[in-house]
Order: sequence, then C-alpha cells, then structure tokens
Amino acid sequence: MSLSHKRQTREIITKAICGKGRKFSTATHTVTPPHHPTSILGAWIINHQYEAVAAGNGIEVIGTYDVNIWYSYDRNKQTEVAKETVSYVELIPLSYLDPRHRASTVEVSAEATQEPNCVEAGVSPGGGSVTLRVEREFEAELIAETKVRVFVTDQTDDLEDKDYDFEGENFDYDDLDPDALDDEL
Repeated sequence: MSLSHKRQTREIITKAICGKGRKFSTATHTVTPPHHPTSILGAWIINHQYEAVAAGNGIEVIGTYDVNIWYSYDRNKQTEVAKETVSYVELIPLSYLDPRHRASTVEVSAEATQEPNCVEAGVSPGGGSVTLRVEREFEAELIAETKVRVFVTDQTDDLEDKDYDFEGENFDYDDLDPDALDDEL
C-alpha cells in the first residue's frame, strides 16, 4: 500500500516530560529542648523522606525529616541532644508546562538536588528554644501522554538533507484537542 500524498503526517501518542520545575528554599524551625540551652554544639538533619503529587500548575513535595540539636545547658556544664520531627509541604512551580498533555495520565517525580541541611542554629533571644535555618532544593518533572506529529513518506531515498515546512497548510496546532483521544481509549 502506498501513500496517496507526497507528504503526510501522523500523530503519535507517547509519554513525555510535559513539565519541569526547580525550587530552592530556606525554612526556619524553632525547637524547644527540655532544658534551657546555653550554647549550640551542633545541629544536623537525618531521615529525610518525601513524595511528590500534582497540584494545579505545580508539583507539591510533602515530606518529613528529623532535626537533631546537640546543645549545652546549666551554664555549659551538661550536654544533651534534642530531637524533633519536622513536616513540610513545598510547592514547586513549573517553569515549563505543555498545555496539550493528557491530564488523566499525569505522573510526577521529584528529586532532592540538595537534601535539607542546617546552615545556622542559635539560641533564641528568650533562651528557651533553638532557631534553625534549613536549606533545601528540589527538581520536579511532570510526565504525561501527549501527541507528537511526525512526517511520513513512502520514499526510500536519503531524507537527511531535505527541508520540510511543518508550519504550512493543515498544521494548525491550536485546533488540536488533547482530550479527544480520552474518549477513544
């Protein structure tokens, strides 16, 4: 069977990255240890866990981590480690989002490009608590089914050096209906 036209196109439905985003943020947490701290000897974050979900035009990262603070008290005569679990929700806006993706097929993923890290810890002015500044960064992707238009030909000659105009007649991308396929499946 040969193609009836010299140039034809086909729409291919494929999974693709249809949205991307990245966000660096800082958060401030206040931890109240059992004793009034005199000085902070160390602060670190462990047990970071998170998951990503689609949220409007962005991706929400929902997670927790444990904050450990080694501090001295009783005028630097004794030490102890205070532990607290912190929950957070980080909305990552998408800097790129393909409006033609099929919303019913959306999958999201997020990766911590910078794990939560305590960059500053100090005794609060009242002396009864510790204030921590934490930095973290995430990169997120939205993956979904979308349509890709490809050129089809029955010619077997070398097509490498050919120049094709895909913006010509019958190529009005604004008229494409990304939801039209939902009914067909």
